[in-house]
Order: sequence, then structure tokens, then C-alpha cells
Amino acid sequence: MQTETFPARVHILIARNSSDAVVIRRGPAKKTCIIGWDRKQNTFHVGQWLKGRIYERRSDIAPSGKHWIYFAMNGKWNSETKGSWTAIAKTPWLKAVDLMGKGNTYHGGGLFIDDHTYWLNGGHQTLHTSGEFKQGTPDVNLRYYGSECLSVYYPRLERDGWTMRSTTVAETKYEGTLFEKELSEDWKLIKVCHSGTNTPVGKGCYWDEHILTSADGAIIAKPDWEWAEWVDNTIAYVEQGCLYQIKIVNSNKLSEAKMLHDFNDYQFETKMAPY
Repeated sequence: MQTETFPARVHILIARNSSDAVVIRRGPAKKTCIIGWDRKQNTFHVGQWLKGRIYERRSDIAPSGKHWIYFAMNGKWNSETKGSWTAIAKTPWLKAVDLMGKGNTYHGGGLFIDDHTYWLNGGHQTLHTSGEFKQGTPDVNLRYYGSECLSVYYPRLERDGWTMRSTTVAETKYEGTLFEKELSEDWKLIKVCHSGTNTPVGKGCYWDEHILTSADGAIIAKPDWEWAEWVDNTIAYVEQGCLYQIKIVNSNKLSEAKMLHDFNDYQFETKMAPY
């Protein structure tokens, strides 16, 4: 019997003060690839692969784009990290410069407050510190959304300019939690965040869809956009394992989509970090 295959799952962390980004590419399910995206040159550079899971919604990138914080699990419960850990690493690599063991998949991960200060989600065992980073409390409201991804993901969205809004869009009520971001020319991008076990085939227990609304009230549903963001004055989104870009032409018109990169054909490789 042939096994059904699915497109790569892709989530992207955008640096706020530089043209850097980190792409978290998952697939097959137990392998994750970290890829650096130079947005100025539109080039992509493979960092490292992990035989395990990286929780993209509990991860973040520093404003400068030089480091990122991530939460990962490989299930090696008798190892030093006890099978799961939060790390700060240079982008786009996995090798930790600061390493905190977790031992389970509750909480974990964190947010950068500035390039050298971060908030750590939950209790950890400190295994290694570089002395370059310290812990602090972010300015965003750290409301509690449970012990998994949303208590990091939702504050990150709000920090990055998303506003939580009502679940009704043009008389249609959506399941999930909705966030909205204002774009140019009175366009709006709405992110519909879902969580739970009753998920579509090929998606995890946390997944997003998106909606665009124009100045004249037109509603453009994008249920297959698994990630989308207003990036460098364009709409960037991921669909079927590919990264696309759309430009806003005017208040009622968008450009044709341009594919920037296809992440589907990547294959696992062992690479050492250059530090």
C-alpha cells in the first residue's frame, strides 16, 4: 500500500531589524531542516537538520537576525537534555550557544526582547551559557494560553503588529482565534489560528489559515496559506511547501503571485555548524 505524502510544512521567523529570516522546514514528520533566508538577495542557505521536532510556534529570532531561540524534542529521555530542550543558536544553525534542558514538551521556547535579552517559557535546567544573553520580561502581555505553543506564539504575533480580533469576518464566523494586521492601501491580512486534535489531514494540532480583505470590503479566503506575513512591504506566504510573494497594486488590486522558493525537495544531510 502506497504511503500518502504531503508537502513540506514551513514556518518562517522574520528578523525585525535586518533582512534575515529563519525558515523552519518540517518533513518527513521526524526530520526538521533550518534554512537561512537572505531577504535582500532572496537566497536560501541550509543550516542544519534535526532528527526530531522543532516547535516553530515556541521559537523566535533576535531583532538583528544573528541568533534565534528554539524549542526542540528528539525523545532521547536519558540524554543530557532529557529528550527536549530550549537553545539559543546562531542563525541558521542548531548548535547551542546557550542550552537549557527541559525533559518534557510542556512550556519551552521563548521570545527575544532585544538582541541580548530573552524571555524563557517555563522552568529549565541550565546546561550551558555563553554569557552573551540574559533573561528578562518582554513588553508584550504574556497572557496564559496553556502549557504548549500558544503562550509563546500569540504574544509573538502581538509583538510583531498583529491584533487579536473578533471571530466574525463579513458575517462569517470562524472557528479558532483570529489576528489582524493592517497593510498598505487599506488592505488587511487576517490570520485564523486553529488548535486541537480534529485537524485536516497533513496538518498538525496547531495550524493557520488566512484571509485578505480589501478597502472595498472584498473577502479573499486563503485556507491553504499555512504561513503568511507582511514582509518588506509585500505579502509573503507559504502554500504547498512553496514560498510566494504578492505585491499590493492599489486598494482593490493585488499583483500575480511570484514563487520565491520551493522547499519540497530538500533531503536530510548531516552538517556541522561553523562555530
